[in-house]
Amino acid sequence: MSAYDEVKKGSLKIKGGSISIKKKKKKSKSSKEKLEKALFDSSEHNYQELEKTEAERKFEEIKRQRQMERVAKAATKSHKDRVAEFNNKLEMLSEHHDIPKVGPG
Repeated sequence: MSAYDEVKKGSLKIKGGSISIKKKKKKSKSSKEKLEKALFDSSEHNYQELEKTEAERKFEEIKRQRQMERVAKAATKSHKDRVAEFNNKLEMLSEHHDIPKVGPG
């Protein structure tokens, strides 16, 4: 005999009678409405591009340049170089950071 033989199965009952709660159904948008919304958003995005100040445009340009520099720097190293650099970093750490052995051995 299991300890769970006497357990009642099924959904929980709310005290106070049979009050049924109806879930609201979400209305799906037609593809036409989705297309119109996408076109409206893209036109709004173009409008915002025109409103940017000189400082905002300069900031975004510098941001793009820095990102390109990071990508170029990461692309110059091979996988072998990255692994060697990581191993050197691990060798410099103290034994405190070593993973303790678990189990017999």
